[in-house]
Amino acid sequence: MHFNINSQHHELEVDSRTSLLDLVREQLHLFGTKKGCNQGACGACTMLVDGQRINSCLALAVQYQGREITTIEGIGTPQALADIQAAFVEHDGFQCGYCTPGQICSAVGMANEAKRGLPSNVTPDLAAETIDLDHDELRERMSGNLCRCGAYNGIIDAVREALLPEVQAHAGKVKEPA
Repeated sequence: MHFNINSQHHELEVDSRTSLLDLVREQLHLFGTKKGCNQGACGACTMLVDGQRINSCLALAVQYQGREITTIEGIGTPQALADIQAAFVEHDGFQCGYCTPGQICSAVGMANEAKRGLPSNVTPDLAAETIDLDHDELRERMSGNLCRCGAYNGIIDAVREALLPEVQAHAGKVKEPA
């Protein structure tokens, strides 16, 4: 099977029952993405597929052949952190770090959703011209990713700093929080 992971092409033999998470960790030895609950509830395994966030523990690898898969290793490097990674460090958006790769992938996916004008469960007016990415809106959009250490305030501050300007530059449907 053919996979495109972090802009690298891989031809692999894969059992049709293998999750995308297990493929990345066990066959490609990319250990940044974590296996938490293995039930799709914690978000530690969040990856991006064609820019959209998914719980890779629930995704069968065979479903994602030929699509652009991005793990935390594809977002930045230790030598050249992506803006969102640097913001997590600056705002103490991690403590033990276990959830951080999934949080960062989720934040990037959330920004892509906001750029497209997709509402969340707390967006007050679904027909509004703009989405106010205020504190509550950002918390809701990141709510699929749990942090046992409770670094949520730092995570939201990091997301706001790193991704809001980018989202605003690409979409007239998003306004800066008050």
